[in-house]
Amino acid sequence: MINFFNYLPNFNSKKIICFDGGGVRTIASLVFLKKFEAETGKKISDIFDMFIGTSAGAFNAACFAYGGFSADKIKRYWDRGYLDKIMKSSFFWDKASLIQARPRYESEGRLQLLDEVFKNSTIKDSNKPFLCYAYDIENRSHKIFDSHNTPEVTFKDAIAASSAAPMYFPSYKMKDDSWMIDGSIVTNNPTLIGYQYSKKILDTKNIKILSIGAGQNKIKIEGENSTNWGGVGWLRNDIMGMMLDSEIHNQIAFSFFENNYLRINSPLGKVNKMLDDSSDENLEKIHLMGMEWWSDFGDETIQFLEI
Repeated sequence: MINFFNYLPNFNSKKIICFDGGGVRTIASLVFLKKFEAETGKKISDIFDMFIGTSAGAFNAACFAYGGFSADKIKRYWDRGYLDKIMKSSFFWDKASLIQARPRYESEGRLQLLDEVFKNSTIKDSNKPFLCYAYDIENRSHKIFDSHNTPEVTFKDAIAASSAAPMYFPSYKMKDDSWMIDGSIVTNNPTLIGYQYSKKILDTKNIKILSIGAGQNKIKIEGENSTNWGGVGWLRNDIMGMMLDSEIHNQIAFSFFENNYLRINSPLGKVNKMLDDSSDENLEKIHLMGMEWWSDFGDETIQFLEI
């Protein structure tokens, strides 16, 4: 007997949420989702069927997928005490100089946080399907970590690999001796990669996607000045940010998914473009950006998710 409900476009649809990378700027997504949970009385971990992220966004996605944490609980892992441990460096002069001879931060604090949250849990231990990715520098290819293909990989290894941002943290060595760096090198918006794998993991193409960014740097760059820049000049003028803030994958995703895709993002405004500005002033600006997202996208998100 044919079930005609299967032919309705939103009936039985699965929902996935995708988190961009962006360092401390990803706190804005948690502010937005914390407000969502408060307004609807629904938990993000209950609403979505799969959680996807890269870099700092991989940590947020994993907390929802693995532990079913509330947005408020995850946001506490971005509080001052944790940030001070994560962003600990003994290389003061390198950190202060324009050209760094070593990574800005050590890995110990970041790994200690992952130990605290996930212990030795593997991806197969997750309550909901999870996906993140990194870049294998020796094989020059992306590496996917997810509930179906790499269930035995630990959350600690997957997230540490996905968030090993060049210049900020050292490359990360996996148990198989491969060396990984930040997944944002592949793409900072994980929507298209996430959808490719979620079709198999969730066994359907009927998927709704909520994608959350980390702000876009829209400060004008004087084109004429750029003609004289070499490597140092481009680094000083945010060549990495240009790649991270590109919205081309958002445009492609919208053209593919149309009404089944919603993107939450905005220009940075007064938020510092740097991914590691954990000053109290900048954290407050990030919080305000998340609240502005709720004002701009809150009702639309509730309607989109059919809450």
